[in-house]
Amino acid sequence: MKVSLYPNLPVLMVDDEAQALDSFETALLFANMNNIIRCQDSRDVMRLLSTQEVEVMLLDLSMPHVSGEELLSLVTKDFPEVPVIIITGSNDVETAVACMKSGAFDYMVKPVEKSRLISGVKRAIELRELQRENRLLKARVLSGEMEHPEAFSEIITDSEAMRSIFQYVEAISNTPQPVLITGETGVGKELVARAIHKLSTRKGDFVPVNVAGLDDNIFADTLFGHKKGAFTGADQPRSGMIEQASGGTLFLDEIGDLSPASQVKLLRLLQDGEFFPLGSDIVKHSDARVVVATNQNLQTLQESGKFRKDLYYRLRAHHIHIPPLRDRYEDIPVLVNHFLEKASKILGKEKPAPSAELLSLLATYPFPGNIRELESLIFDAATSCKSEKLPFEPFRSYIRQGEPAIKAEATGQPDAASTLKGKIETISHATEKQMIIDALNKSNQNRTKAAKLLGISRRTLQNKIKEYGL
Repeated sequence: MKVSLYPNLPVLMVDDEAQALDSFETALLFANMNNIIRCQDSRDVMRLLSTQEVEVMLLDLSMPHVSGEELLSLVTKDFPEVPVIIITGSNDVETAVACMKSGAFDYMVKPVEKSRLISGVKRAIELRELQRENRLLKARVLSGEMEHPEAFSEIITDSEAMRSIFQYVEAISNTPQPVLITGETGVGKELVARAIHKLSTRKGDFVPVNVAGLDDNIFADTLFGHKKGAFTGADQPRSGMIEQASGGTLFLDEIGDLSPASQVKLLRLLQDGEFFPLGSDIVKHSDARVVVATNQNLQTLQESGKFRKDLYYRLRAHHIHIPPLRDRYEDIPVLVNHFLEKASKILGKEKPAPSAELLSLLATYPFPGNIRELESLIFDAATSCKSEKLPFEPFRSYIRQGEPAIKAEATGQPDAASTLKGKIETISHATEKQMIIDALNKSNQNRTKAAKLLGISRRTLQNKIKEYGL
């Protein structure tokens, strides 16, 4: 199993008693915090801090040579960004007040409960992450530049709103906290999730899982795996997606459809980094970063009791909302050109040119299916195109057919709106199936080459081939 260090910077533990350090280390390791530095001689602390940046510091007060009180003053003066948690055997109110006034982040009395220690360290880590994100966001906004634009190469856009999202993604990419991505169907939520993973320092894989329609048992088996004999047919043990994402990123799509029982399991995973494979009573630990996406309003769902409030607030440690295509019409020309190039490559024909009249027409349409709908329209038109110009009439006809349903949706008539949605989905699936067939034919049934032509992973292509019965 791939193991990554957490937190990114080490936790420095300072105590002259080896037994106390052992106790602290055991508690932190239990919470999957494995980046730890031990120090038993208080005289080494300032030298160590000058050569090694740390995330948080655990500091005993009663030590020989240099006392904890003296070290606290030195650290808060020379390294004010480091949260210092005082851990001492002295249950003296005046001492506690003095330490907090001197800049201590927290004050704990020995023996410290494991849960109290873990929660205190986690809060300190979250504070450091928030401070770093704010600095990065400020720098990005002031400079107007991105450090790694190549990470967003798969997202075709000329939108300033999307550029702001990219800057935010760069700022949060290295934190271990969950990320919630919201937006309508077809806006590219998974592409943003992949960009987050690319920008992170994680060595593990990006593992996507669509949780829509999964009951609690299937969800648990998919995510956590099972041991041999866990249920009828479980002839061999199987690791779940969370283990496959070890050291990497687990992407859970359609999170708003998760059942209440599955929500509890996901909450435990996020809170403690722990899970149980089906049929096992041995706890396992995960260091995968969790990114989730939904086209639903989770706040509305939690207010109606369909989504747990504690899970909702845990998931939205970082929140990215991707605007629909109708709010960034400046993207239509570049997207049309991109999809025409992609379709021409797959079909093995010259790329037709869109007219200015066509681009103007597309700018009047609200695209309820967003980018996915536009791609389907472009590919469908490119397939039947027999000239150098992309035909105008099929687009006008399609938009005219959709207008009554869109107006009906705006006035609250769901039947007409459902008709349009079904029409969009039918076109999208038929087009996607044809694209896969064309790519397989062009690559002589070589699935690896076909996946590259389509711009998707080989695993995704295999799933689509199975879905369409090809």
